[in-house]
Amino acid sequence: MTNSSGVQGITETDIANYLANTPGFFERHAELLGSVQLTSPHGQRAVSLQERQMEMLRDKIRGLEGKIIEMIRNGQDNVGIADKLHRWTRALMLNAHPGELPELLVRELMHLFMIPQGGVRLWGAGAAFATLPFAQPVSDDIKTFATSLSVPYCGLNSGFEASKWLDDPATVMSMAMIPLRGMGDITFGLLVLASPDPTRYSADMGTEFLARIGELASAALSRLVPPAA
Repeated sequence: MTNSSGVQGITETDIANYLANTPGFFERHAELLGSVQLTSPHGQRAVSLQERQMEMLRDKIRGLEGKIIEMIRNGQDNVGIADKLHRWTRALMLNAHPGELPELLVRELMHLFMIPQGGVRLWGAGAAFATLPFAQPVSDDIKTFATSLSVPYCGLNSGFEASKWLDDPATVMSMAMIPLRGMGDITFGLLVLASPDPTRYSADMGTEFLARIGELASAALSRLVPPAA
């Protein structure tokens, strides 16, 4: 910007840089602080520079308070999840009857995490468990599917065979299917969690926690499957 005499004019940036680099300016001209009038963001009234700074600080403090409250809430949620996981793991460790373990595992998981339906199947379970529900035959397709999962599957129920393992398959809208793996990363089963809510297990949800559930379930149930399976 050039004035009529051809001399480069002073810009707002020049003024801002001068004030930022001259901290003593307002000490020498303190009367300006009281005379400067700005428009309040909370209305059309004019406020002094000090009042405007106070409003900006209040807004910043409110934003920080909101973030702190969110952090506290997230921390409390995480503590709650860790406590439930601890109680579930403890229940598995206290079980003294291997044949009852799959049912206990699913029942406690549903109770603690409010999961409407759940089920589990193990293939290659020991002969002593052959007549129990969790050891009933499954198709080669479901075995191949479980083996192919690098992370738990989450999404809509599109007629999956695994939904028929549940008490009320007709109401299953969304599912989480978690592969169970033992030594050598061999897949020996599938844990299924289901809900009538189509958004409970969605394709875009994180699966890290479900993967941890799968690791613990695999460790607990692997003793029901002979090493050769």
